[in-house]
Amino acid sequence: MSRFIYIRGLRQVEHTVFGVSDGQKHYWDALTNKPQPYSSGQQVKRSILDAMVESMDGERRAPITFNYQLKKAKAGEVKQSDQKEPWNPCDPKYADQLIGGWMRAQKGATAVKRRSPLSISAMRPLHPSLARLEDSESGTFDRSDQPGYHKVRVTDEKGDELSPEEIKAYLTEADKTLPMRNWLKLGPRANGLFVFDIAVDLTTLFSVSTNQYDPEITEEQIAELKEEGWREVGDRLYAPTERQSQILKALAKAIVNWRITSNQSRTFSPQGTLALAVSNNANSIINAIRADIVEDATQPYKAAPVIDDSIDGVELFLAPAVKGFVSEVVVDGNAMNNAEQYILQELQKGVMQTS
Repeated sequence: MSRFIYIRGLRQVEHTVFGVSDGQKHYWDALTNKPQPYSSGQQVKRSILDAMVESMDGERRAPITFNYQLKKAKAGEVKQSDQKEPWNPCDPKYADQLIGGWMRAQKGATAVKRRSPLSISAMRPLHPSLARLEDSESGTFDRSDQPGYHKVRVTDEKGDELSPEEIKAYLTEADKTLPMRNWLKLGPRANGLFVFDIAVDLTTLFSVSTNQYDPEITEEQIAELKEEGWREVGDRLYAPTERQSQILKALAKAIVNWRITSNQSRTFSPQGTLALAVSNNANSIINAIRADIVEDATQPYKAAPVIDDSIDGVELFLAPAVKGFVSEVVVDGNAMNNAEQYILQELQKGVMQTS
C-alpha cells in the first residue's frame, strides 16, 4: 500500500481571473514564447481548505493574529506602523491547521512547524496551446443616461468643492465637458483547459509528531491533546476516530468541489471539473489526463486533450462536459459525486492501514 494518494483534475476555465490584487498571475512559457495564466498552489490550497471547513457543521477556520509594530517617530510626527508576520495558533484541533500545516517562530517561544499532508500544485494550462491569457479589456462605469439624477462634484486644488456657477464658468473657459462615466481597465483574463495535482500523505494526515528536537507542537499541547482523546503511537499522536471521520468526508468533498472564491464578481466562471484521475502512482495520473501534439503546419506545437482509460491503476471520473473537448469517451452525469465517494473510501482505507 502506497503512503500517498495522487489526484489530477482537469478544469474548464472561461474568461476569468484567479486573483485581483495585482491582476491575473502568469508565467512565460519557453516553448511557445507566450504568457500563460495560472493559479498558485497556495491559492488552490486555500480554496480547498475553505471548501473543507465550509462543509463541516460548526467548524471555523483557525483564528489568526495579525501583528503590527509601531515605528519610532520624530518629535511632532505621528508614529507609523510596520506589518509583521501573522501568527497561526499552530493547533491541530482546528481542521484547517491539521490539514494545512503551520509554521511559527515567535520571539521568546519555541519555534514549531508542521508540513501539510497535502502537496498541491499550481493550477496551470494542460498544454500551452490549450489555454491563453486574453488581452486586457476596457469597460465603463456609466450613469450618463440620467444627468438630472446623478451628481458631478468638482473640487479646486485645495479640495474645496466648487459651486454650480463656478463649474459652469470653468467649463466655458476650458471648453470641455465632465461626463458622468469612468473608463475602466479591467485587465487580462484566463481562458482554456487547466490541470491541478494533489498528493495526500496518508501517514501524517491525522497525526502530529511528539518529537521535541524539531517540534510540531509544544509539550503543553501534547498533554492537552492526550486529555482530549488523541491516541499516542510511538512518537506520534493520532486524532480521535470520530474527528478523523468528520474531516475525511469534508476533505473528499473539497478536493472535488473546491472553487477559487477570490475572483471578482464580474469575472465569475464555474471552473467546472471535467475529469478526475485517482491513483497510488504519480506517473499514472499525468498519463491518464494529458495533451498530445497534433500535426498542424499552420500552428506549431499544437496539442489536443487526451483522456486515456488504458492506464493501469487509475480510476477515471468523466463529467459530460468533457465531451466538448474529447470525443469517444464514456461519461457519467454523476461522475463527480462518484469521485467524491471513491476518494473518501481510498482515504479511509489508507488511514486505517497507516495508523
